[in-house]
Amino acid sequence: MLQSESFKVGDKVVYPSHGLGEIIGEEVQMIAGTELRVFIIALTKEKMILRVPVKRAASIGLRSLCSLDKLKNVFNVLQEKSRTPKGMWSKRAQEYEEKINSGDISSLAEVIRDLYKNASDPDRSYSERVIYESAVSRLASEWAEVESITFEKAVTSLNTFLQEREFAA
Repeated sequence: MLQSESFKVGDKVVYPSHGLGEIIGEEVQMIAGTELRVFIIALTKEKMILRVPVKRAASIGLRSLCSLDKLKNVFNVLQEKSRTPKGMWSKRAQEYEEKINSGDISSLAEVIRDLYKNASDPDRSYSERVIYESAVSRLASEWAEVESITFEKAVTSLNTFLQEREFAA
């Protein structure tokens, strides 16, 4: 894990529960008489600004964008056979949400892999569709940034990859 001191203004980062953002500033705030240095992080997709204490950035899971090697590993995860755990949907949905909010790109790939089989099913539940789309959006956002492509191209490429995987199976 990177030390929080290694982040700087202008860095693209991933905040676990919100996804891709950019450190747009750093400031000192007075809280209860104590000076606190914070990163100001803009999350464009969610139209949100976060202030994260510099000393806690790494411990809360703030991380740099994944490497190209890690991104290639994501496709290995997507290539694996879907694993649909048994049990009630509410429990599985909670597990999927935890994976999405973990900030781990491989966990995002697992959610996409496991929920893709029903992606085109018109009878799929609303909550399953929202969870799937959230995972795709997070993965595509980071992929687009790492590969310097548009978000739309990343989504299209991801869908093409998943369709070809299904066809090959």
